[in-house]
Amino acid sequence: MSGELSFFELGTGDYEKAAAFYSDLFGWEFEAMGSGGRIRTPALPGGIHGDDAGASPYVFFAVDDLDRALGKVHELGGSGESMGEDPDAASEFGRFALCKDDQGSSFGLHEKP
Repeated sequence: MSGELSFFELGTGDYEKAAAFYSDLFGWEFEAMGSGGRIRTPALPGGIHGDDAGASPYVFFAVDDLDRALGKVHELGGSGESMGEDPDAASEFGRFALCKDDQGSSFGLHEKP
């Protein structure tokens, strides 16, 4: 359904340390992928990436059509752009965009595969 939380992403300086921290804190399971990985939680899928120490979590809201939703963001005075379009990643994880609303607050959009 459009507008529901669908994915979250954590930025960290050290993937291994962060995975250990959140695994011990919440019991989350991690699967390493490159310099980051996949996070498995009981309720919401997530990701984690390195080289982003101190970053605020990224939250992504579900949309049925990413291109149409981005157009609407711009129409309403916000900004945003699609993140890298890797076909293999898109088929597994979906498509993502990082946006800001008309007052500069950050959020993300996620079109599920």
